[in-house]
Amino acid sequence: MADHECECANGADRVDLTPLAAMLAEFASDSGALIPVLQRAQGIYGYLPREVLDEIAEQRRTPFSHVYGVATFYAQFHLQPRGATVVRVCDGTACHVAGGTEVARAIVDELGVAVGETAADGSFTVEAVACVGCCVVAPVVLVGEQVHGQITPTAGRGLAKRLRREARS
Repeated sequence: MADHECECANGADRVDLTPLAAMLAEFASDSGALIPVLQRAQGIYGYLPREVLDEIAEQRRTPFSHVYGVATFYAQFHLQPRGATVVRVCDGTACHVAGGTEVARAIVDELGVAVGETAADGSFTVEAVACVGCCVVAPVVLVGEQVHGQITPTAGRGLAKRLRREARS
């Protein structure tokens, strides 16, 4: 597109593709660099909007189905905007056995955001993850990159309350 902007699905917002064009130019001669391209694009936009995936496919002369397939295969890529604070509740075996499901329920109840969802105001995203590798301190909750171990449902609720207060200030 000449103006380097695409209208989003709802017609209200526009995605500025200018920074994407500059980045794609850097990778133009590297046909095997789809994952780094997607990583950089997500770094620019915070997630991978449909318009960005379309532009990547077009500029790299790659079928959209391939770009979309890679973006949806790897858990590191996100097709929807994520909250300012991402709360990950481990549901690996050790965490599950140690009460991770109850911890997740307490956090979800307190934040009012379902697992796999983002709050309408963009403050939080709550995710269940398979394992964070901290089994010795199960159950585990990650807030951003900060690990909270041996979390009880009561501690999870307290953590969520604190996060809500911090988000308001």
